This record gives sequence, structure tokens and C-alpha cells, in this order.
Amino acid sequence: MRAIVQRVSEASVVISGETVAETGTGLLILLGIEETDTDDDLAWLAAKVARMRIFADPEGKMNLGMLDLPEAGAIVVSQFTLHASTRKGNRPSFIRAARPEHSEPLYEAFCARLEEESGRTVGRGRFGANMKVRLINDGPVTILIDSKLRE
Repeated sequence: MRAIVQRVSEASVVISGETVAETGTGLLILLGIEETDTDDDLAWLAAKVARMRIFADPEGKMNLGMLDLPEAGAIVVSQFTLHASTRKGNRPSFIRAARPEHSEPLYEAFCARLEEESGRTVGRGRFGANMKVRLINDGPVTILIDSKLRE
């Protein structure tokens, strides 16, 4: 399981002109699921994201996490392209990305687990939909986390 975690001052997901999720200060998480991912991957990753200290403290150092900021929200967007392979040719291969029957339940379970870990409602994109994701990356701060590498 891979996640791109972006610290944002605002973010939203729009589908067919309708805003389905939005947040002010918080995190936008792009989540890629592969066939070998399990409940252990999502539990580890949700805990890691909820506790990641990437928000500035009063001295301007990244010492605060989502749990320290009651106003911080989160949006999770499923993104199979995080498992693209560009090794061969110029057209990416997505063979490592999980098929929907495996990835959709894990996506929903990840969102639910992040809600448990963070104690707040997590905004969601719509699985398999063509989404317009808008964000203002704060910093910019963008972190790649891979559950297989545990980093």
C-alpha cells in the first residue's frame, strides 16, 4: 500500500461538478493499493498517517500531528496509478495495482481505520470515479509512505 500524504491549507474532491469532500487545514492522502496488500498494511499505514508530525508548532518546526490539531481534516482518494511501472516503454503499466474487487474494500477499510485513529470524519473521493482533486499544498509538504517498506 502506498500513500502520498500532502499537508494542505485546503483541499476538495469534485465529481461531475459536485463537491463530495473538502477540508481546510489538514491532509490530502492519495492511496494506492496493490494485490498483495492486507489488513495489516492498512492498519500500519492508517496509524502512521494519523500520527505523522508534519504540522508546524509555535516555533515553526514540524512537531505536530493531525491528532494535535482539532481543526485538521483529512481526505483520502483512491489512486491506482501510484503503482505504475515505467520500466518498459513510455506507457505506464498498472499490473501491480489491485483489481477493484480487492482494492475497494481495502480503501473503505483504510478510511474507516483512519477515522478510528484520528477521531474525526475522513472525507472520501468516490472509488473508480473521474475526480477533480483540488489542493493548496502547504509548505509544500509531500510525503511518500510505502507499507511494504515500512517507510
